[in-house]
Amino acid sequence: MTLSMEIPYKISNVIQTEAEMTVFIEKWANATKAAGSRWPAIVAFLALGGLYAALPSSLLLGGQRWLLLVLIAVLIVPMLISHYRGAHTTNMVLGYLLNGVVTAAMIISLGLLIRALPLHLEKPQELLQSAAALWLSNILVFASWYWRLDAGGPHKRAQRRDHQRGAFLFPQMTLPTEKKHAAGIEEWTPNFIDYLFLAFNTSTAFSPTDVPVLSRWAKVLMMLQSMISLLVIALLAARAVNIL
Repeated sequence: MTLSMEIPYKISNVIQTEAEMTVFIEKWANATKAAGSRWPAIVAFLALGGLYAALPSSLLLGGQRWLLLVLIAVLIVPMLISHYRGAHTTNMVLGYLLNGVVTAAMIISLGLLIRALPLHLEKPQELLQSAAALWLSNILVFASWYWRLDAGGPHKRAQRRDHQRGAFLFPQMTLPTEKKHAAGIEEWTPNFIDYLFLAFNTSTAFSPTDVPVLSRWAKVLMMLQSMISLLVIALLAARAVNIL
């Protein structure tokens, strides 16, 4: 190979190597971004298992206190493995399954608590504690659904540099470019804490506060969350206080 042919060949190799490195860095950044946004959700699921275990045995399915926490741990491990291996379809299916399990557990315990009220199966203090645990569980369960469903889920949101479309209109999405730059949020995307804040406001105010709802599925979920929160606060806790 002559010198005139060798120089362009080396330059092309350098350009190809730099392009591959750029692609690798972008993929690594997206993977790191997605992984970092999942840890708050994992903590929330473990907290749901703890809240379930704190309920009286009469409000547990089969009376098994640690059953939900074990199921959560069993599902979280393959979810993390599939995420780091890039098996995003498997991760999504496992995520839906996990959300369904914790939702079913909360609904069953809520039904058992409603059944216990007229029968006076629990002490007033236990009813208050159970209502508080279910109210907190309601927030965590629906926050996990919002986080899982909005804009295609956490993986697809992490692939985008900026969050412009979704089921919820976060205040950061409405800021002009210059204000985003000044606030240091040019490439802002919502993480689990944003959805947790949304769910908390829905359970306390029974409506969205600073985040308008755009999609119909999100409106249905928020109505269900508000109904459950109202049921727990206005009926269950009030009844427990009245019989102290």
